[in-house]
Amino acid sequence: MKTYGTYFQNDEQKPIAYGEVNLINPPRQRLRDELLAEGIEALPVFQGFCGTDFELMKMGRAGKLQAKFPQGENRLINGHEGVVWVPSENRFAIVLIRGGDSWDPTRYTEDETYFEYGCDQADGLFCDKNYFHPDMLLHLPKQYDGLRKLPLSVAKKLSFADPYACAVFQLERMEDLGEAHNFRVEMAKHKCSEARARVLAKENTFKRTVVFGLGMTGLFIADQIRRHHPEAQILFVGRSGDTSKKVSFSKEIAQAEYLCTAGLSEAETAEKIMEKIGGRASLFVGTSGTDLEHRIAFEHKVLGCNGIYNSFSLGPKVQYDTMPFGFENHLIFASINFRQAHMEKAIEVLVNSRYDEVVELIDKEEFTADPLFAYENRIFCKNAPLKTGVIWNKEYIDEDK
Repeated sequence: MKTYGTYFQNDEQKPIAYGEVNLINPPRQRLRDELLAEGIEALPVFQGFCGTDFELMKMGRAGKLQAKFPQGENRLINGHEGVVWVPSENRFAIVLIRGGDSWDPTRYTEDETYFEYGCDQADGLFCDKNYFHPDMLLHLPKQYDGLRKLPLSVAKKLSFADPYACAVFQLERMEDLGEAHNFRVEMAKHKCSEARARVLAKENTFKRTVVFGLGMTGLFIADQIRRHHPEAQILFVGRSGDTSKKVSFSKEIAQAEYLCTAGLSEAETAEKIMEKIGGRASLFVGTSGTDLEHRIAFEHKVLGCNGIYNSFSLGPKVQYDTMPFGFENHLIFASINFRQAHMEKAIEVLVNSRYDEVVELIDKEEFTADPLFAYENRIFCKNAPLKTGVIWNKEYIDEDK
């Protein structure tokens, strides 16, 4: 079956294109020990653009996408954030992006494999129709059962299901690691039981939190921290002006402070961060996508003793001096994925959120006329909104709600 959509390819001049594409529907596996199943037809309705899409496009320009293509194909239909309509079930759904032959898709091992719709070995959402594993089409909350048109505001919110699910997983990971990393310190300090010490260590992980980089992923992580640890101190660090819309929105949602680094040297940035939070950080979350993250945390000593460094950026190298690193007992981790339960929780949170306020639309015809230009000059440019989305199929969207 053929469809129309955008797709990535290895092409220096045209790494993303729009046109007719031949669809494939190989049997796929959601989790290890489950049966292979062919996908069922779904119609993408609303899609959001993710920074990962931009990175994949740049890989195509450099001719490095071959391993990402579905088997036997020389292109990848992009897109992994959005809402689809499932004709055979008369309902809307969110596509669970990651599956494969693995026990836990957040941390596959050497003998396990995975695929990701729109990202890796499986076609995604930027097309008129596609096939998705039937058990990976997640339900919306019950109040949306029976609807034929989804309110635009809800569609905008749900375009964040993938990144917000990542944030739900990040909280789980930070809590697990923070508790295990420091509970013995709390036992010694408070002369308490191990059970009590683990509670204290988990909570104190977020005592002085720095989120370096002001984007949606950092905001979602901060949002999750605030929801579960109301006493946490959270500081966003970014280059946007203090009065910008995204700064105001992020501060309000996460009840956080903000530091603008424009015009500051690295040393000055580090000094200002520690001044704002009243000491060195217990947790440093890197979301800026720059090498500056690790230098601020380690070279300039913003990350405190027994602190945790959560590397959530794709691209930057993390480097540190082994002498202070070892003696200050830092913990570094990086893990960017989620399980089905995380995405189901994300859906539940998002439909009751205000995140539709930061999604701005690009017209579908404008995007498909020249997707490369749109990526570089509208969606991922310097003055781009926090989030850009597109109504792909107006038949299923109520634009007045």
